[in-house]
Amino acid sequence: MGELFRSEEMTLAQLFLQSEAAYCCVSELGELGKVQFRDLNPDINVFQRKFVNEVRRCEEMDRKLRFVEKEIKKASIPILDTGENPEVPFPRDMIDLEANFEKIENELKEINTNQEALKRNFLELTELKYILRKTQQFFDEAQLHHHQQMADPDLLEESSSLLEPSEIGRGAPLRLGFVAGVINRERIPTFERMLWRVCRGNVFLRQAEIENPLEDPVTGDSVHKSVFIIFFQGDQLKNRVKKICEGFRASLYPCPETPQERKEMAAGVNTRIDDLQMVLNQTEDHRQRVLQAAAKTIRVWFIKVRKMKAIYHTLNLCNIDVTQKCLIAEVWCPVADLDSIQFALRRGTEHSGSTVPSILNRMQTNQTPPTYNKTNKFTYGFQNLVDAYGIGSYREINPAPYTIITFPFLFAVMFGDFGHGILMTLFAVWMVIRESRILSQKVDNELFNMVFSGRYIILLMGLFSVYTGLIYNDCFSKALNMFGSSWSVRPMFTSTKANWTEELLKNAQVLQLDPDVTGVFNGPYPFGIDPIWSIATNKLTFLNSFKMKMSVVLGIIHMMFGVTLSLLNHIYFKKPLNIYLGFIPEMIFMATLFGYLVILILYKWCSYDAATSKIAPSLLIHFINMFMFNYSDPSFPMLYTGQKGLQCFLVVCAILCVPWMLVLKPFMLRHQYLRRKHLGTHNFGGIRVGNGPTEEDAEIIQHDQLSMHSEEGEELATQFSIAVSSAEFDKEESEVSTVMVKAFDFGDVVVNQAIHTIEYCLGCISNTASYLRLWALSLAHAQLSEVLWTMVMHVGLHVNSIGGGILLVFVFAAFAALTIAILLIMEGLSAFLHALRLHWVEFQNKFYVGTGFKFMPFSFETIREGRFDD
Repeated sequence: MGELFRSEEMTLAQLFLQSEAAYCCVSELGELGKVQFRDLNPDINVFQRKFVNEVRRCEEMDRKLRFVEKEIKKASIPILDTGENPEVPFPRDMIDLEANFEKIENELKEINTNQEALKRNFLELTELKYILRKTQQFFDEAQLHHHQQMADPDLLEESSSLLEPSEIGRGAPLRLGFVAGVINRERIPTFERMLWRVCRGNVFLRQAEIENPLEDPVTGDSVHKSVFIIFFQGDQLKNRVKKICEGFRASLYPCPETPQERKEMAAGVNTRIDDLQMVLNQTEDHRQRVLQAAAKTIRVWFIKVRKMKAIYHTLNLCNIDVTQKCLIAEVWCPVADLDSIQFALRRGTEHSGSTVPSILNRMQTNQTPPTYNKTNKFTYGFQNLVDAYGIGSYREINPAPYTIITFPFLFAVMFGDFGHGILMTLFAVWMVIRESRILSQKVDNELFNMVFSGRYIILLMGLFSVYTGLIYNDCFSKALNMFGSSWSVRPMFTSTKANWTEELLKNAQVLQLDPDVTGVFNGPYPFGIDPIWSIATNKLTFLNSFKMKMSVVLGIIHMMFGVTLSLLNHIYFKKPLNIYLGFIPEMIFMATLFGYLVILILYKWCSYDAATSKIAPSLLIHFINMFMFNYSDPSFPMLYTGQKGLQCFLVVCAILCVPWMLVLKPFMLRHQYLRRKHLGTHNFGGIRVGNGPTEEDAEIIQHDQLSMHSEEGEELATQFSIAVSSAEFDKEESEVSTVMVKAFDFGDVVVNQAIHTIEYCLGCISNTASYLRLWALSLAHAQLSEVLWTMVMHVGLHVNSIGGGILLVFVFAAFAALTIAILLIMEGLSAFLHALRLHWVEFQNKFYVGTGFKFMPFSFETIREGRFDD
């Protein structure tokens, strides 16, 4: 459990990998996911590295797979996901994969090209079919109109424009030409206006809508079109009409002049359409078979290609030995996982068939290691809350374990409602029970995924809200009378302090219960708040005092716990100066002022009962007088004997802590620097400089005994040992140089210490006031819940007829919707953010630096989970 409270111990290690085994070893390390590679070639362009060609080939295969995936999704074919984790292909298998993907891509492209050509031809024939059908209807209507108007000579000239061109030639001196085509339906109004203006009204347009939408052969979208026929006279108008049709992207088709020719053409077109439809069906069936076969294995192909690309990208981070026989890599890895890393390298060497084992050598370094906090599915969400503020510094106290309890509790203090807590808990339980199914579905909704990743946080928030709701005795703004009220009201009794009659109880609107009357108050309520407060007119006055003091007590305890955690950091990092000149005065300052305030609150709660409640003094006035040393006012009696002396002593101690923190530490640091400098100048050779591990701590971890049976093996072993020794010597020398030139700026230290002291002292005051948000949001949530009940639910309960029951159904639906939308989602999010702020600012700033960088291991896990983004 030690790793839960502090980040993992990390080490920097060198890997010496034989060239032929490097690929398999890196593959095994990717499956393990416990090492973070460092870039040893930062000055080399990515296009000039050794394995850039292999990376490009992997990217090209990835592009082809994305094309196939796009076609599969376009065809609405489900991609099979068996959860299989395929092994990484060997480099020699890349040629076969490339050939396979090239074949599938070319086949799909050829199918798409042929299908598009067939669909374009099918669209043209379909449009021609509708043109022949619609134009025949136009001429039939015109012929009927002509026969009806033959009796009227005045209309003969008008109707002649609609006759068949052959009949116009026989019965009229002028011959009209016409063109027919198809145009998008939304362009018809503009098309008609343009024809009228350009041709000056000397054309006649007839158009009819095509009932069935047509498929665009390129995009596959459904397009609504209309058939049109334009009558004109002369070649000049004909050219104008054709140019306008071309400008509006209208398709013109040849249309015979006689009905017989149109009928014959329509029959031929229908035959060709039937034949073409059969070919299209066969082409689509073939395309479906190809895509279905690809859909079964495309996820496995994706994983293989992405793994290969990740391996070659990682190999580009390594150095190539001058002999070109081995690769040298530097990795950060957890010390606890060194054995598993050894086994992974051994497996990689065996898979590659190499006879020379890989070597892992721990290095000495002054560089700050990355921060690695092991998590599981329960602690993952809480660790993310902490990391969102800042990645913890290496090996400092991790706030996540404490956040698991304090975060949902502080949330519940603001969100305390038994009913709302039950709803939130049920939602979280549903997500926890179905987590395997939800994870397998790979939902793309970002908002749901964010909520789902915090399902255990929501579960604890709901459970704690149930508890605080019982404490507040609040369930959807109504009190639960579980144990019966401790206040008892009798219809009539006589005492020295009350004289209530039956008539008084019936007529009086407001009555006051006195807890100091025998028979009225039966002692404290067993658990939580007495339900009689829910009908009291001074309910807010009582809850204000209770929740405000509770917030202050919880806040000060939370902050003092944070200061206590800083002691563990100082002890672990062996900084006694920070303990004596930092932690101790900070704790004394906090305890003498605000810790004393907590004691006063608890003392007042315990010392005054119903009989003495009227003479209970105000803690606020006492606290102010404590800072002002004002004890002369007789109207404010002391809470206990010796209060004046104790409070004066506490204030003096708090004041002395300020120069303790402000002055002593800078001078002590300066004294230590001068002493170290003096020793380093006179006896440089007798001390060890550097803060890395000692030479005795450094060990060379090998995967197996070096069994060199060949000259090549002996030569490689010699090169490995020379490289290790050279690296250790250079590192030791660089540590000495770095430490000796390090300067000490006394002014910077003084300014930094002053800032820290002022921030801490003022922060104790402002942070304590900040915890009053627990009180404010708790009251706001309770009042909003009560308003919602009064304004919505109370309406349906007021009607006593049958219609009231029907109305209550709709009223309850509105009440439930508003409860979920406002009280659960909006108020829950508000309380969540405030609890997050209390942890980030008020709690973590007492001990958490958060200036580290996250451990980002080379891992195939994201590829296995289907997140293919690089």
